[in-house]
Amino acid sequence: MQNEDPNSLCRIINNIIPKSVLTRKNKAKSWVYGYDKKYDIVVISKDGTVGEIYEINHLKIALPQAPTKCYKKSTKKAEQYWEAFNYPKELSRVQSIFQWNEMPAPFKNKWVDYIEEEFDRREAGFWFMNNGVSTYITGSHYTYLQWTKIDIGHPDFREANRLFYIFWEACKADKRCFGMCYLKIRRSGFSFMGSSEAVNNATLAKDSRIGILSKTGADAKKMFTDKVVPISNNYPFFFKPVQDGMDRPKTELAYRVPASKITKKNMYEVASTQIDGLDTTIDWKNTDENSYDGEKLLLLVHDESGKWIRPNNILSNWRVTKTCLRLGNKIIGKCMMGSTCNALEKGGDNFKKLYFDSSLENRNKNGQTKTGLYNLFIPMEWNMEGFIDRYGMPVLENPETEILGVDNELIYQGAIDYWENEVSSLKHDSDALNEFYRQFPRTESHAFRDESKASLFNLTKIYQQIDYNDSLIPEHFLTRGRFFWENGIKDSRVIWTPDVKGRFLISWTPRSNLQNSIYEKNGTKYPGNEHLGSFGCDSYDISGTVGGGGSNGALHGMTKFHMEDAPTNQFFLQYVARPQTAEIFFEEVLMACVFYGMPILVENNKPRLLYHFKNRGYRGFCMNRPDKHKNKLSATEKELGGIPNSSEDIKQAHAAAIESYIEKHVGLDLDGSFRESDQMGEMYFTRTLEDWARFNINNRTKFDASISSGLAIMANQKHLYQPQVQKQSKIRLNFARYSNKGITSELIR
Repeated sequence: MQNEDPNSLCRIINNIIPKSVLTRKNKAKSWVYGYDKKYDIVVISKDGTVGEIYEINHLKIALPQAPTKCYKKSTKKAEQYWEAFNYPKELSRVQSIFQWNEMPAPFKNKWVDYIEEEFDRREAGFWFMNNGVSTYITGSHYTYLQWTKIDIGHPDFREANRLFYIFWEACKADKRCFGMCYLKIRRSGFSFMGSSEAVNNATLAKDSRIGILSKTGADAKKMFTDKVVPISNNYPFFFKPVQDGMDRPKTELAYRVPASKITKKNMYEVASTQIDGLDTTIDWKNTDENSYDGEKLLLLVHDESGKWIRPNNILSNWRVTKTCLRLGNKIIGKCMMGSTCNALEKGGDNFKKLYFDSSLENRNKNGQTKTGLYNLFIPMEWNMEGFIDRYGMPVLENPETEILGVDNELIYQGAIDYWENEVSSLKHDSDALNEFYRQFPRTESHAFRDESKASLFNLTKIYQQIDYNDSLIPEHFLTRGRFFWENGIKDSRVIWTPDVKGRFLISWTPRSNLQNSIYEKNGTKYPGNEHLGSFGCDSYDISGTVGGGGSNGALHGMTKFHMEDAPTNQFFLQYVARPQTAEIFFEEVLMACVFYGMPILVENNKPRLLYHFKNRGYRGFCMNRPDKHKNKLSATEKELGGIPNSSEDIKQAHAAAIESYIEKHVGLDLDGSFRESDQMGEMYFTRTLEDWARFNINNRTKFDASISSGLAIMANQKHLYQPQVQKQSKIRLNFARYSNKGITSELIR
């Protein structure tokens, strides 16, 4: 399954900053909180120093320098772990700033340092020894652990949440970022963490507004009344500003000075001291695409955003609420979004797109992701209740001896073993299994599992293959790259080169003597490796559409059964992209075909790609539709080749081709009909597998990868679709026979 290295969530990066620079700037305490463009790091330190640099989900985050001494619960390493500090009883009796002001000076002098220290920890974070290791938690995390009351009392310290808060602090510090999109497991504590962050921000900021959204208005209200309000009410007096309204409001929590009623008695009275309120509010809204439209928000807590049910659309909502967090090009607020995911057909597909459009690997020229958010996924084994030891670390594997958990219960089993046992018990109930995957995902693909009844194909096999692919190191099986003409001369030799920004993913290249295998006949170029395999392509004609939309172009290459030194019946190339112009796409497709020397089957409803091949002399590469004899083709089909997408017979044949391939070559073949029963299929292109899982034969336009991959299969199996040649019946000439024994001939009957 997934890489089980405990450091897989976060790795420490060294040598980004020259040692001399680091020493000099740490001595001067001159590091600035925020994004440092020179070293491509996000500094979350508030004291001007930089220590370790974490990389979490492709984001490099600079922590403050560790102090020479930090808090120890005990001198014994084994007894060093997080435990919330007791709130001094004497100070806890003070309920408001008004009571504090009335306390005698000795009392204030006794506790002022304690209060100031709590403010410092809330702002800059806190260091403590954890099992012999100096450990940093952010100010928000400290506030959550120390001062947030949840349903079980104080929250547990978990390493997964520590990294979550470090990532969140980086999102706040990075001026390019609108916040985070967190893909989580069930009961990970996100609702409480979001509520804690709402109260923490609201009690510090002036003239601000904080909003809450959830999968329904009722859920948002419940989060507000059951989490936000109690957290605020349980804050110590020195963190809690003056509040207006009820102690337990239902719609709005307002930190402002209550308005006094003017009477004849007080209208001429002037108070000797005036207490300023923050004039900051927390409220919730009903679930709607236009929630908070036109508002200015400091923080938006977006809970259960993956469970919005149609017609509500989280994508549409985010496009609206995103504007609440900026003024012009300046980001003035942040969004903390987190959720498990509904079945894709129930609205989860919108959250899936939002999540992957928040990938830090794909930024625009402004340094922002498509959504402006940064995505984060933490696998279930890191955050599963009952499998966290007293130091907050996950117990991944079965321990040799029992381990004391953070809840003081003994842990006898590893989280991964527990998860695998659950999966095994549900293997005969695909829908229950997929629901379990979504609730407790170990990979991103688990989190976005769909219901089996919604799929045309065998989801069990598809997900077996996806799970297997997730366990692999992709770079060992797939290479990203591009093709180009040698020396820039078109129609010469095509060269392949690895390139992390390339649009092609390949698993195999032919040996050198098979590359660029082409022959000419009557001035037309033909592929020389048709015996090896074929391409399928879903093309497009228009470079761009209004708003930058439009489907992707897709290309798949697949081998046949053959006798060459090459894989058989295996997809070896995937291309799903939409370059800036259609011409770039056409040329890239052409180069791939030339490099591999294989023919291509293209849907001919968008003929510009076919014209591109023909005009360049490569008509011989474009296959004719296999279901018609050459003499029966239309004039356009004879000119260009290709296959129509409107024929119901073609649609059915296309889907059947994919279905057959999945049964034979994807996942496990438990019956051993096509290979050894324990041998996994060799289909390494997960994006295509996910497209198959969601394929809808009645609405094919969204499934570019399915269209092109199915055409590749059909191209390799064109003999199956050839029209039946009607056998000419033999003409029987039944001549009459006669008996000539008598005087006259008699007919023999």
